[in-house]
Amino acid sequence: MAFIDYYKALGIAQTASDAEIKKAYRKMARKYHPDVNQNDKTAEAKFKEVNEANEVLSNAENRKKYDKHGKDWKHADDIDRQQQQRQQQQQYAGASGGGSYGGSDYSDFFESMFGGGPSRGNRSTQFGGQDYNAELQLDLREVFATHKRTLTVNGKNIRLTIPAGVQDGQQIKIPGHGGEGMNGGPKGDLVIRFIIENHTAFKRDGDNLYTSVDLDLYTALLGGDFMVDTFDGKVKLTVKPETQNGTKVKLKGKGFPVYKKEGHFGDLYITYQLQTPTKLSDKEKELFAELAKLRTP
Repeated sequence: MAFIDYYKALGIAQTASDAEIKKAYRKMARKYHPDVNQNDKTAEAKFKEVNEANEVLSNAENRKKYDKHGKDWKHADDIDRQQQQRQQQQQYAGASGGGSYGGSDYSDFFESMFGGGPSRGNRSTQFGGQDYNAELQLDLREVFATHKRTLTVNGKNIRLTIPAGVQDGQQIKIPGHGGEGMNGGPKGDLVIRFIIENHTAFKRDGDNLYTSVDLDLYTALLGGDFMVDTFDGKVKLTVKPETQNGTKVKLKGKGFPVYKKEGHFGDLYITYQLQTPTKLSDKEKELFAELAKLRTP
């Protein structure tokens, strides 16, 4: 596989901050997304590069390894360990007055990766492929019910079932859809992180939902029934007489679906916001004045 300059792939400098990396990734991902560039193999390859670059550079430890080892960053720990062993061997040889080991200062693993002398056999170390990271943006209403979505990864369509109740920032792993392994090692995985956008009047907190509704003065004082919106339809609420502004009521089971627990839902909490009448008629003012006199001790 050809070497990919991850910084160049995202169009950023090597000194870019985490925020700049995230911003650049989202911009490039939108630009080259397969849904926007259907049947465009060049855009598809670029989209793969962008995701691979983000996978590495958005992780502080991986970025450090990449800056040090470039294309071999995935094997940084092994390389560093072998280099340390080589130094120890050289120090030992120097202290004992001896020479190299078996005609080479390198271990079999190091030689198999970089050459440098005859190997003691055909042994090779297998390494799993790189995991790919991707973000999938969904609307809150889309994750209220379980549904299927088709993703295109490396030219292959993946039929993905998204369970109801998935959380913002939650990740799922699809085995075997990442990068190729080394020396016959297994392929990496595809890790999808969900970004849930909320364009509703409801605030979500875990499995519970929160919203507020306007309550007119007369219903608040005298009580009564009125219809309110829930996430999946309207229900009738009965308001108790003399209900105060800011009163909260709970509608059990009218919240968000519980992740991977079919038939289980959180609760919906409604806060009443009392609306004071405006543009009163003379008659209304007269009646309110009479009421005020009745309330005066």
